[in-house]
Amino acid sequence: MKILAVSDLHGSGIPELHRYLRNNRVDLIVVAGDITNFGPSELVEELLNDLASHNIPVLAVPGNCDPHGTLEKIENSKALNLHARALNIKNMRICGLGGSNPTPFNTPFEFSEDEIQRELDNLLPGMNDEISILVTHAPPHATEVDRIPSGDNVGSTAVRNIIEKHEPCVNICGHIHESPGVDRIGRTVIVNPGQLSDGRAALIEISEDGSVTAEILDLKSS
Repeated sequence: MKILAVSDLHGSGIPELHRYLRNNRVDLIVVAGDITNFGPSELVEELLNDLASHNIPVLAVPGNCDPHGTLEKIENSKALNLHARALNIKNMRICGLGGSNPTPFNTPFEFSEDEIQRELDNLLPGMNDEISILVTHAPPHATEVDRIPSGDNVGSTAVRNIIEKHEPCVNICGHIHESPGVDRIGRTVIVNPGQLSDGRAALIEISEDGSVTAEILDLKSS
């Protein structure tokens, strides 16, 4: 399976993505949150429908900067709402949780670490023996993909705990614009595509035996 992972659209970034999709085949598009930049919520539906125009399944979770009402707009769009849900798609189990762990900015869609842990623990039992994907807006703590310019790691400790416990094949995340990249926790490949509004995305390939390769794309130069 080929997955095009994107995050942090912040209301833009679609033209480069359309060009890429016209020239490259993928099986699934995953949107890991921050579809808008604090709204308006109507833009969620518009942007997701635009992505879905390529007749490729689109899964989405909200980000911490998406406004209240985002979940309803995802439900009304042509994308599938993955927030706090587990879906079986193409023989893979895909679980998702949007929003983020607390930030200094009191953004609209934040959860405590305990809430994140509890929600994901309810979704992920039994994933260890399956080819499985975890989609979160917040990256796991203390990785190469959750570091801000000061050098601090600001990802979610709960997301990291869940990954260490349940060992999904892949964690697709976002949130930290400054740290696009690929890392690993145990057997789990961690992918932060970077900021789509800056032309970043990721291509993830999962083979039938569960092996994973991932690369960060610069859509503006592709």
